[in-house]
Amino acid sequence: MNGFRKSIAAAAIAGSMLVGGVVGAVLYGATTIAASAATTATTPTPAPPGTTPSGKFVPNETAAHEATESAAREAQENAGQVPTVP
Repeated sequence: MNGFRKSIAAAAIAGSMLVGGVVGAVLYGATTIAASAATTATTPTPAPPGTTPSGKFVPNETAAHEATESAAREAQENAGQVPTVP
């Protein structure tokens, strides 16, 4: 009877591992779906001149824009600041 009890214990452990894995996967999937649904992609709109913009400054790093930029402006953008120089 000792071998039978070992088989039952092994089956119980394997079953609980399987159920735990399924429950973990379902919970992970639900939180991933909820997190992706909570985020929305929006395009930032520029603030009118003379006002303080809200949010994080995102510099324009395109080659055409970089070619016309002064060194002072580039330094401000690299520092994460809103440029105040042309």
